[in-house]
Amino acid sequence: MSPILQNRLSFAPWHDPRTRRLPGVVPIEMADWLEVDDAYSAQMAERVRLIEGDRAAVLALAEAARPAAEELYDLVLGLLPGLGFEFAGGEVRRPDGVWVTLERADPLATLGRLVQEDFCLMEAGPEGHVLTGAVLCFPSGWRLAEKFGRPMMGIHVPVKAYTEEIGARVQRLLDGVQPGRPLMRGTAHFSDAPLHNPRGEAEDRALHGAAPFIRVERQGLVRLPESRAVAFSIHSYLVRPEALSPDQAASLAAFPIRASQ
Repeated sequence: MSPILQNRLSFAPWHDPRTRRLPGVVPIEMADWLEVDDAYSAQMAERVRLIEGDRAAVLALAEAARPAAEELYDLVLGLLPGLGFEFAGGEVRRPDGVWVTLERADPLATLGRLVQEDFCLMEAGPEGHVLTGAVLCFPSGWRLAEKFGRPMMGIHVPVKAYTEEIGARVQRLLDGVQPGRPLMRGTAHFSDAPLHNPRGEAEDRALHGAAPFIRVERQGLVRLPESRAVAFSIHSYLVRPEALSPDQAASLAAFPIRASQ
């Protein structure tokens, strides 16, 4: 299968001093939370294939988290007209012309068929915020089943850069994010893997050959006002280095990123 690539990179975390270093969080407007980019149609076809063909690998929802999932569903649907979606009865016409049936009883799967973003629901618990629901079609080196039900430090095993200090800073961000005031951060690395790249904690992550792509994740943090859950969104980009703008390429040379499978 040919890789699904963007023709340009709308967000390069190494290019902005604010997002260059962990945790690299900046405020954004709610209208700028979600994005439809030039890989939309191809990414959505892959998302639908995964949801329909391997649902258990890409979807999880604790029953106690259903109110948060439905709240997220309602919030995202309210933003879709501004992104070029059209509503008709119980269906939505996506920007690529595909019609999707609205199923509030299956909120995360429906969102997974509508937008490029993956969503993880993080809810407060005794050990900090815990992963209680997700539609995760494009994991970058982790498995949803392995991380489900864990707090942030457990989710980031075995990421060496995610130290106790970084974990504490991220937990403070999760505690502090306010409704209507979303936050955004990003990650980037060289990769030879496709968008759907599940990998267990014990599996090798070192590259053993060329890394022809740059993988970027634009990650959002949105507080859901009723459930108080935090929706952690992930918009994934995969580009070849030659797709970078001259400014992005120059800043990448000055601030190199790592390589990973």
